Amino acid sequence: MTRYGGSAEEAGSTDTAGGAGAAAGHPEDGQVGVLVIGYLLVCLLVVTVVLAVSAVYIDHKKLLSVADGAALAAADNYSIDVGGPGEGTTTPLPALQDAGVEESAAGYLAATGARARFEQLSVDPSTGAEDGRTARVVLTAVVRPPLVNFLVPAGIPIVAQADARAQLVR
Repeated sequence: MTRYGGSAEEAGSTDTAGGAGAAAGHPEDGQVGVLVIGYLLVCLLVVTVVLAVSAVYIDHKKLLSVADGAALAAADNYSIDVGGPGEGTTTPLPALQDAGVEESAAGYLAATGARARFEQLSVDPSTGAEDGRTARVVLTAVVRPPLVNFLVPAGIPIVAQADARAQLVR
């Protein structure tokens, strides 16, 4: 007879089941390893994405710096327009031409060696002087971020635009 009023058979079966459960362990055993591996994979994925985005951002800023320099060089390559006789003004103003802006930008890129620093660097056709006084330089290039080259084999295209205004000062 058992202490709680049950039969000895019931008490034996309870003890046997309890002993087998203790030997098998908890059903959650081993799950921590899977969680650690999953966490490490997520961390590696985040690090890879951050590296790729940072590489694109830094190369864009470098391309923007080159575009700024090219726009300044193009804005310095102006001719002086004193106005026509019908305009009633004799104030000289700087005048820029689209072809001159493109040539100045290409010359700046060649002089600074920017083509060696950027892959597929080119001057965009929208480069020019819309209003005749502001030089707009648009450069395009391709960035190949680290660790994910196999995902984007053609690279990531970046575009940088810079404006510089030609101005005469006394």
